[in-house]
Amino acid sequence: MSGGAKRSWTTPVSDAARHWGPALLVAVIAVAIWQLVAWGFDMPSALLPRPVEVWGAAAENRMELLKALYATGLAAAAGLLAAIGLGSLISVAFSQSRRVRLAFFPYVIFLQTVPIVAIAPLLIIWSGYQFRTVVIVTVIVCLFPIVNSVTAGLMAIDRQWSDLFSLYGAGRAKKLARLQIPAAVPYLVLGAKTSSGLAVIGAIVAEFFVGNGTDYDGLGTLMTHWQGFVKTDALIAAVFTSTLLGLFLFGLVHGISRTLLRRWMDAA
Repeated sequence: MSGGAKRSWTTPVSDAARHWGPALLVAVIAVAIWQLVAWGFDMPSALLPRPVEVWGAAAENRMELLKALYATGLAAAAGLLAAIGLGSLISVAFSQSRRVRLAFFPYVIFLQTVPIVAIAPLLIIWSGYQFRTVVIVTVIVCLFPIVNSVTAGLMAIDRQWSDLFSLYGAGRAKKLARLQIPAAVPYLVLGAKTSSGLAVIGAIVAEFFVGNGTDYDGLGTLMTHWQGFVKTDALIAAVFTSTLLGLFLFGLVHGISRTLLRRWMDAA
């Protein structure tokens, strides 16, 4: 009895150690190398602060970082959700009309290929130094993976299934609702996971421009501010904070995606 109880407790721990152990080991080695380089070459703190100095800067500026984390996280999440909704609607239109797809899909690619740092200043002129501008930039960054994946999923229907639905008198709307959309769920999950990593990048890039001279304080705004005052330790702390935000958002989307896929497989 005790042996079985012990196995039930130790197995999740050992599984987590096997899963995360290599990544944590690499992180520890990277921090050790960082410390050795900063100490061995006697690097000035303005150029390469020690890890303990970055930790101290994070603790000292924790309230600013938390406030900025909330602002950037909210913008990234709002932009990602808007991109999923808008991208799904666009994908439905593309899957139902070849003419619409041929006419508009090149412009979706255009949004993906134009550097976001070139679009952001224009959007600020048109939309202003506001939170919604950050969300719009995030939507643009996240849109293409959603459209590309969901369109592929909606169109990747076996011809035999389509003929079977037609045989039973199913129209285009019923095929879309009962056949194409359920089949596109895994593709939507893939696109959402890809875009979740881009959402934080898009939000921070927009904040580099939007935050200047306004009350909006996102992580990109803090980075710009601390760069101007050569507060390298605080700047690196903000970079790590943005990385943690990206990992959290990706993990959240991954968890939701697993639940959706599990239900999708049960219903299949």
